[in-house]
Amino acid sequence: MTPGDRRLAPRREPRQVRAELTRERVLTAAAQVFAEYGYAAGTTNRIAERARMSIGSLYQYFPNKDAILAELLVRHIDRGSWTGAEELDMTPGSLEGVIRSLVRDAIDNHRDDPQLLQIMIEVAPVSSDLIEAIDRHGKARVSQVREVFARHPDVQVKDLDMAAELVVGTLEMNTHKLMATLHPDQVERLETELGRV
Repeated sequence: MTPGDRRLAPRREPRQVRAELTRERVLTAAAQVFAEYGYAAGTTNRIAERARMSIGSLYQYFPNKDAILAELLVRHIDRGSWTGAEELDMTPGSLEGVIRSLVRDAIDNHRDDPQLLQIMIEVAPVSSDLIEAIDRHGKARVSQVREVFARHPDVQVKDLDMAAELVVGTLEMNTHKLMATLHPDQVERLETELGRV
């Protein structure tokens, strides 16, 4: 573990339910504080106050606010999977609906808190856990899209791997960009237009 990774690593991993709940309370409070005050003014003191705990207790779990933000970002990445992929209409002529489902799912995964998403994109520190989460999520999402493309009768591309990479990359980049810049009208257009491609 590099010195930078140590600075971003949580101090202790909870082993008991109570400790895990406390850690969750810190992360929930941090998400609220960062969204409300911004990252610079979202201090560990404010986070501890919002979590209804002492600053010393907070520091038992995280060494600083960078580590908290890094953990929030890893969790954000890990929760994003195409939840409706198993219930898709795979009949001929339904590809536009399949793509719309993929786009809608990506948008829904980013709808929770656009202010926090913007902070995560702009200032989140890069850690080995984050790089690993991005890689893990990217591979899983591309694999899922590739499998759907392989089964759908309307997909005619020869290189399914590249097609899935392009679709997922385009979708992730544009969804993050639009959701983090708070343009809800463009989000609806993204869903409509990507579905027609």
